[in-house]
Amino acid sequence: MTLAELTPGRRGRIASVTGEPALVQRLYELGLCDGDEVEVLAVAPLGDPIEVRCGGSRLSLRKSDAHGVILE
Repeated sequence: MTLAELTPGRRGRIASVTGEPALVQRLYELGLCDGDEVEVLAVAPLGDPIEVRCGGSRLSLRKSDAHGVILE
């Protein structure tokens, strides 16, 4: 399952972050690291972007980027 597939209120633990090297680096810099728990807070009316909480931070991610975040 990927982060993009979670519905608001659901949580998951990051197993890995995949994709283009620049995107993977950016997601790590934003705090999306292997083993961290993430929660989907909201999804925009048209489905993109999604708002997630990771640790004490809230992030807005494009759904295409969230597909690269693989959950356990």
